[in-house]
Amino acid sequence: MGRKFKGMTKRSEDYPQWYQEVIKGAELAQHAPVKGCMVIRPYGYAIWENIQRQLDEMIKETGHENAYFPLFVPESFINKEKDHVEGFAPECAVVTHAGGHKLEENLYIRPTSETIIGDVYRGWIQSYRDLPLLINQWANVVRWEKRTRLFLRTSEFLWQEGHTAHETPEEAQEETLKMLEVYRSFAEDYLAMPVITGEKPAYDRFAGADHTYSIEGMMQDRKALQAGTSHNLGQNFAKAFEIKYLSREQKEEFAWTTSWGVSTRLIGGVIMTHGDDKGVVMPPKVAPLHVVIVPIARNDEDKAKVNEYLEPLVAKLKKMRYGELKLRVKVDNREALRPGPKFFEWERKGVPLRVEVGMRDVAAGNLVFARRDGGEKQTMSRDSFAENVLSLLDEIQQSIYDKALAFRKENTVELDDLNEFKAFFTPKNKKEPEIHGGFVLAHYAGCDETEKTLKELKVTVRCVPLGQDEEDGKCIVTGQPSRKKAIFSKAY
Repeated sequence: MGRKFKGMTKRSEDYPQWYQEVIKGAELAQHAPVKGCMVIRPYGYAIWENIQRQLDEMIKETGHENAYFPLFVPESFINKEKDHVEGFAPECAVVTHAGGHKLEENLYIRPTSETIIGDVYRGWIQSYRDLPLLINQWANVVRWEKRTRLFLRTSEFLWQEGHTAHETPEEAQEETLKMLEVYRSFAEDYLAMPVITGEKPAYDRFAGADHTYSIEGMMQDRKALQAGTSHNLGQNFAKAFEIKYLSREQKEEFAWTTSWGVSTRLIGGVIMTHGDDKGVVMPPKVAPLHVVIVPIARNDEDKAKVNEYLEPLVAKLKKMRYGELKLRVKVDNREALRPGPKFFEWERKGVPLRVEVGMRDVAAGNLVFARRDGGEKQTMSRDSFAENVLSLLDEIQQSIYDKALAFRKENTVELDDLNEFKAFFTPKNKKEPEIHGGFVLAHYAGCDETEKTLKELKVTVRCVPLGQDEEDGKCIVTGQPSRKKAIFSKAY
């Protein structure tokens, strides 16, 4: 079994501090010289590359194409959609000078691209034959956050944003829910992160949207993380930017549009869903490394024999593919470090499988391996390991998903009583760690009085889950009639 690396805070002692130390220890990212921004280090960026590579393929399979739009958005574009500018104005960074001169019109560094893409779509769309228009872009955006945390909330971050235009409201709604399902599938199947899909309350909709949907995961401090959103924009942006088309009946109509996105916040979600007091636990399907091999030798002669023994194994592994990705294998032959510190490093970086090979293993034709998701070290023949490595990775992927799902179920309750609701989200005493509560499923009527009570508890409505059966009930806060339940939680 591995050991907790020196000085690392336990999750139960100080979860936010643990999170920062895990990121530092695994060399995922660091704070940038610009306040609120981050430097994503190679190991962390490799995770994003794997997310991008696999999610991009899923997006393209639904008929979308990639394009790229400008970083700068004219101020007049931002101002065209009233709700949009009100929603984003406090977070916007604005360029007023360039080339040594004051600009005639201020330029906003994109907080999102609905406005500039809307203006472009106006020229691309003339007829119903041009619809649907299905475009995605991978880009960076800037939202000048006051309180930042690596990966979860930074002033600049990386993401993908899809923007589509449709002939009918039904098609736009179908698109919105289709992409929400893509996000759910990716989060659960690739990140091993169980999520709940649902519609956001009116007060928490994307600025300018008719409907906003999200995927919500439970982190190990029992807070919710909004891991992705999909918005039905109705005709709001189409009217603001005159995105019109000639209908089948030869009438001029406004298009129906959508937008949807996920970001590098997903990496933070992976850390907080699966990490332990030893460091990161990487889901194999997005891991930068799948297998790290540590040769153990007392002298140069033994080292040569161990490496010779490993050559056919490494060659075989490197020819394999794990899912859509090439199996990534590393032999750690660094002479400056003893085996112990090497184990220590790869454990905190969350590599799914760690292999150790010494002279006894060579003589027996074996190797010893450890799974990052726990359990004792196991001995297996070299050939058997090669035959079973993909199934071992699948087992780890499923194991960490099952563990996260069980954790969510254990910390989700259904409540009807307001006093019980308040007690659930209130620490018993000032010394109690900020790890308490979880998800409450309760009836919700969506009125202003509810939001006031929730604000006092620092609780939010995460979403109204999709697929639930309607039933007569009373809002847990106001007692007003309600037909559906919502997920309530503290959140990031």
